[in-house]
Amino acid sequence: MPSALVALFACACGLSVANVYYAQPLLDALGAQFALDHAAVGGVITATQVGCALALLLLVPLGDRMDRRRLMLGQAAALVGALIAVAAAGSAPALLAGMLAVGLLGTAMTQGLIAYAATAGAPSERGRVVGAAQGGVVIGLLLARVLAGLIADVAGWRGVYLFSALAMLALSLILWRRLPAQTPATTRLSYPRLILSMLTLLRQDRVLQIRGAIAMLMFAAFSVFWSALVLPLSAPPYALSHTAIGAFGLVGVVGAVAAARAGRLADRGMGQQVTGGALLVLLLSWLPLWWFDSHGLWWLVIGIVALDLGGQAIHVANQSMIFAAQRDAHSRLVGCYMLFYSVGSGLGAIASTWVYAAAGWPAVCLLGGGISATALAFWALTLRHMPRASAACAQPA
Repeated sequence: MPSALVALFACACGLSVANVYYAQPLLDALGAQFALDHAAVGGVITATQVGCALALLLLVPLGDRMDRRRLMLGQAAALVGALIAVAAAGSAPALLAGMLAVGLLGTAMTQGLIAYAATAGAPSERGRVVGAAQGGVVIGLLLARVLAGLIADVAGWRGVYLFSALAMLALSLILWRRLPAQTPATTRLSYPRLILSMLTLLRQDRVLQIRGAIAMLMFAAFSVFWSALVLPLSAPPYALSHTAIGAFGLVGVVGAVAAARAGRLADRGMGQQVTGGALLVLLLSWLPLWWFDSHGLWWLVIGIVALDLGGQAIHVANQSMIFAAQRDAHSRLVGCYMLFYSVGSGLGAIASTWVYAAAGWPAVCLLGGGISATALAFWALTLRHMPRASAACAQPA
């Protein structure tokens, strides 16, 4: 695959996924605007994750039976409309509905583009291509927090979503000119059979089951941290602006870039070694994250780098191993896999803000550390099942 096309996939993934994460550094502003307390404001993130889950079930699988270029362009146009609706929301129900639509369409585009890239790349370079696209996703979601904070300080939270609508419109024009047409692999399947075939994958593909469970726990830990971070940083003694809070997302880019080789290592058969090391890093990251509240912001910087390094490496290794099993179901595989992500992120967001309201930042770190330890233990317990699972993956119905 030409390097320019790989870069386009990465940039498009980053811009698409950013829409799902703009709200995280804006939770205090959204809570003030719509009279939502600390415990309830996590519902904004949860609504977005509900949209993510619906996208993974209903929209992402369409890439296995439709021309992905046409599908991406249609979803981009609909996403522009959803972003405008969020910017115009006048009540909490309208905001939640708009966030659900943004989660639905932003996720459908992002995951559809990853499956698109995985199918377009040769098997020998699939880890590299998926790693680049997933790198774009991680950088996009991290920079989303920076950009959202910066724009919110200048133009308010509504300005964030209007800006994103314009950015997605520009991206649509570039995709229209550059993306190649791609013949779907399973045009013989009706839409109902296509969706039902995902149940077969979830029921029979052991690699998908194990790597999906690891992803669910990892993303829950991620969501616990990022959903609650704005609350202590916006309160005394820090009382940081949205721009300053969002800037911590830049720190995570260092970890994301450092983990870019995870896909290449998975292509060489080292996916399990990458996973074990990354899960340990994820667990250890909660120590400096705990210390920052009493010892200073440098500990927060160290913790964010470790958290994103571990999470990105796990995610890329997971997808490389799952895509290697079946070559005609990439859209359904990514849809099934990311269902685990959606469940983990949604539960992590609502649990994080509830725990913070009840017991403060140390309790949030205990929650995140406990989830990370559970993920590491699960990986160790299921390690012996993976070689057999890799050779016995089910074919979709």
